[in-house]
Amino acid sequence: MEYIETFSPVARMTTIRTFLAVAASKAWHVHKLDIDNAFLHGDLDEEVYMVLPPGFQGEKPNQVCKLLRSLYDLKQASRQWNAKLTATLLRDGFKQAAVDPSLFTKGIGRDYIALLIYIDDILVASSELTNIQQIKESLDEAFKIKDLGVLGYFLGIEAKVTTAGLNLCQRKYALDILNDAGFINCKPMSTPMVPGSHLSQHDGTPLNDPGSYRHLIGRLLYLTATKPDITYAVHRLSQFVSSPTDIHMAAAHRILRYIKGSPGQGILYPTATTLLLKSFSDSDWPSCHDTRRSVTRYCIFLGQSLALQVAASEPTIVYYDNKSAVAIAENNVFHERTKHIEIDCHVVRERIAQGLVKLLPVSTLNQVADGFTKALPISLFGSFVSKLGVQNLHTPPYGGY
Repeated sequence: MEYIETFSPVARMTTIRTFLAVAASKAWHVHKLDIDNAFLHGDLDEEVYMVLPPGFQGEKPNQVCKLLRSLYDLKQASRQWNAKLTATLLRDGFKQAAVDPSLFTKGIGRDYIALLIYIDDILVASSELTNIQQIKESLDEAFKIKDLGVLGYFLGIEAKVTTAGLNLCQRKYALDILNDAGFINCKPMSTPMVPGSHLSQHDGTPLNDPGSYRHLIGRLLYLTATKPDITYAVHRLSQFVSSPTDIHMAAAHRILRYIKGSPGQGILYPTATTLLLKSFSDSDWPSCHDTRRSVTRYCIFLGQSLALQVAASEPTIVYYDNKSAVAIAENNVFHERTKHIEIDCHVVRERIAQGLVKLLPVSTLNQVADGFTKALPISLFGSFVSKLGVQNLHTPPYGGY
């Protein structure tokens, strides 16, 4: 067998958001660096042989090379590089997070430093620049790094520090999508989906080229990383990638028209905010016309941002607009009608009793998660977007373009 393990852990988007939200709140310095020829540093655990490179003459016919380190064409190269980097950081005193193996932390107080790894791209955050410089020198000695300085771009996401906080957007990526789809000069729309629309897999005529639809939806899915306002529309359309129709494509084009109105709009992580967890949960019963299944969504705010060295001083607040569900969770008397959720219900009750979770009712008008479960009319959609904590960094100089 040539290889056993090929999977290499990469930072989850939730971890990236939390990392940057905490860094912005605490006014930490955030720098970016990458490793030169990262995969060439991985040590191989298996015996791997390759033919001699062109122009290299062996002493005997049919000679081959035995690899001691990985090459970029090897399927296990990514895995072996990650193992080498992890071992190096652990040896330097870093601790690997249990919830995400791509997050490493070290020290406390002013000596605290956090690293977030995405293959060979590394984010480093600390309150002290000397801590960041020390880890740069250590990694450069071990691997040879490329110091990219203060965070500007990461995974195609633009990061900009202002007096208000840290703004993340994918303006260039959004404009590339519009340009490639031929919508760069289209007329903008106020909402990403027709209010009250109910799409079905049987609507319309099947597309002659379903690949174009799948490609577009895939690109839009990544755009939701900084544009939560299009999340419902994109996820709804992603349910039809197996057999898309012209109606589904028309709905996807409406999302492009909405993006045209504010391609630079993104998430804002404010400074000096209280880092307490708040969550909103909402369900639309049963909204899917094909399966009659319900749509359940939630959004979680860390302070005012959608934890690193953050102590939870107060219980996590969960806002839900179903008073019956809140009553069942807080009531210790078992109800026969809730047998199907017995385990989950008891877990929630335990967390409430421990003071870790606090359930609070919220009106539908103030339910932030409502926009993640259905297509809203313009008035309600505007209110929904305003509560997401987004900001269009490019509006003043570019007029919304």
